[in-house]
Amino acid sequence: MQTMGFACTSADEPLAPFTFDRRAARDNDLVVEILYSGVCHSDLHQARNDWGWSTYPMVPGHEIVGQVIEVGSAVKKYKVGDKVGIGCMVDSCLHCDQCLTGEEQLCRKGNTQTYNSPDRITGENTFGGYAKHIVVREEFAVRVPDTLDLSRVAPLLCAGITTYAPLRTYNVGPGSRVGVVGMGGLGHMAIKLAIGLGADVTVISRSPAKEEDARELGATHFLLSTDQDALAAAASSFDLIVDTVPVEHGIDDYTPLLDINGTICLVGQVGPVSSYNNVNLLMGRRSISASMIGGIRQTQEMMDFCGRMGILPECETIRMHEINEAFDRLERADVHYRFVIDMASLQVASAA
Repeated sequence: MQTMGFACTSADEPLAPFTFDRRAARDNDLVVEILYSGVCHSDLHQARNDWGWSTYPMVPGHEIVGQVIEVGSAVKKYKVGDKVGIGCMVDSCLHCDQCLTGEEQLCRKGNTQTYNSPDRITGENTFGGYAKHIVVREEFAVRVPDTLDLSRVAPLLCAGITTYAPLRTYNVGPGSRVGVVGMGGLGHMAIKLAIGLGADVTVISRSPAKEEDARELGATHFLLSTDQDALAAAASSFDLIVDTVPVEHGIDDYTPLLDINGTICLVGQVGPVSSYNNVNLLMGRRSISASMIGGIRQTQEMMDFCGRMGILPECETIRMHEINEAFDRLERADVHYRFVIDMASLQVASAA
């Protein structure tokens, strides 16, 4: 089907209106009209080819909320009119040991990413959610609870599940002591979700100006990471630290904050990690780990949890033609805390 979106044609060019053909829907596919599309920091990295694997033209976007407008003949879970979310994946083999245990993000054959990724069957490059429509395999859509405001749901499909996954992996619950490093799009979701799970949450930041916001989001404590006396006093006080900083940085100030058997989980930075001193790990049997998104089963669990608890990201709604300005602001960290594109604006923007 032909649809429209916004695409970049090189790392140096701004996003612009783009008309393209979606792949033909298969028997197990949903055709979805996109209502809202979140803007992730990784969209900016991909558009600028910061990671070195971008393919152009590229339609970014992997935080998608929409309405089903067509279903394939073999579809069982959804019907026309259903509200669904689509995250970072649109397909995988569904037969390997990881897929069979609900860990499609770790598919042995590699999952098909929502954009900038070869389709598993045709090999054609996938296009993402900065568009009017998308075609997705039924198994890779999640149901959106009626209790949630659709205009704020989209970031849950990446920022939400990216931070929910380590909280669940490390069994965060009542009594858990969780530190969150960084308070942007990922960090503020980590705070909300950890609090929802019953944890005692501390925001760890270099900026004292973030303390008021941290407490408004529900954090019990604030730790200024440039205050060495405060860091020393907080030694061995966390079971888990979720590090959401999206650029290369050191972690030696954070590892001593972990209690014995504690873990710092990196979810923000993709690429090189600054060297670290393993003495802090040895002295407490502490661990460094990393995590990306969760599987579809866990994404639905997260979505249902947010529906029950009323957890939603803090969002600024923009129109499609404002995406380049949004990218510039994202690069300056000038967003509170997530941009969401109202896709109803796309047709007007494209015709302008």
